[in-house]
Amino acid sequence: MPSVSSREPIATETVVIAPPAPVRRSSSKWVRIVLLVVGAALVLSFPTIAPNPYILSAGVVILNYAVLSTGWNFMGGFTGYISLGHAAYFGLGAYGTGLLIKYLALPGFVAWILAAVLVSIIAIPIGIAALRVRGASFVIVSIAFVLIMLLVFQSWREVTGGSEGLNVPRPFDVLRPEHHRIFYYLFAGLLAFALVVWWIIDRSKFGTALKSVREDEDKAQALGVPTTRYKLIAYVLSALFVSLGGGLYALWFGDLDPIFQFSILIGSYMVLMALLGGVRNLFGPLLGAVVVGLALEYFKLEFGDTQFHLIATGILLGIVVLFMPDGIIPAVKGLFTRSSNAASIREVTAGELLEQNKARTADASTKETSS
Repeated sequence: MPSVSSREPIATETVVIAPPAPVRRSSSKWVRIVLLVVGAALVLSFPTIAPNPYILSAGVVILNYAVLSTGWNFMGGFTGYISLGHAAYFGLGAYGTGLLIKYLALPGFVAWILAAVLVSIIAIPIGIAALRVRGASFVIVSIAFVLIMLLVFQSWREVTGGSEGLNVPRPFDVLRPEHHRIFYYLFAGLLAFALVVWWIIDRSKFGTALKSVREDEDKAQALGVPTTRYKLIAYVLSALFVSLGGGLYALWFGDLDPIFQFSILIGSYMVLMALLGGVRNLFGPLLGAVVVGLALEYFKLEFGDTQFHLIATGILLGIVVLFMPDGIIPAVKGLFTRSSNAASIREVTAGELLEQNKARTADASTKETSS
């Protein structure tokens, strides 16, 4: 009968995981809180430090982009469905607000809310039809929808004004700098509301179900997730926030043009901003909106009415897809977590484990012999 000390240890593959470091996690939490407070302070103080009304108006445009990309992310980020046609809801929200003011004489902000509700109702049958397909087919359907809206609003001259556009009365009788300042804070409030709703959904069972659709829709459906209903809810929520951004833009800018309001470029910007920052992160679309918005304003200011900004946008999109497919925020997080993971999680091979067991056995035998 062989002794215990002479038995050969069994080599197995295992993973040794060090316990999490509470200090590091706590410090990371405080870093996030500090960054959030500093970011909020910068956003709120921007109107007072903007050197001129043009810079302030550029800030309004960037916040509008942030609202649109965050609204798009309710669908694209949670479910993985890429829509290039969300400009249709931007245009419907803008024109809906303007038409309700013009024909029903509603107060500006009442028309804004009512238009968003009507757009959400319109999005239900559109979503039911569009969400029957996936992948490239869904992208094509979304593009077709925005092109149809463009043709309708261009051709329906008696109601929409056609190519001549639609003038929307401004709700405040103030000078232009003050007008920009008021709407800057309105867009900031709308963005904060959208971020809070996205954050709540992200941590809910509903959000988990949507993410399962994004990862593998067939498996999610096999496990009992009502994927069709959940996708439709996400689609309508996305349309709601994008239309709110469009309606607020109409009240701020005042002049609507179907070629701009229903432009595929607007939908492409939403996708680019969300992808650039990171669709799975709360602040990803906001970061993407800041980067893309600043770049667009710079190129338009430097090169005027040329199409150079489109070339720059295409290059930026290519860089994101090739080098940062998950976005800037996940890429930066990866740089900081890679070293910590290497320190706390280390894979032990079978050979290493065998040597360790042999060393322990030899020590045990030595102690027994000496005793």
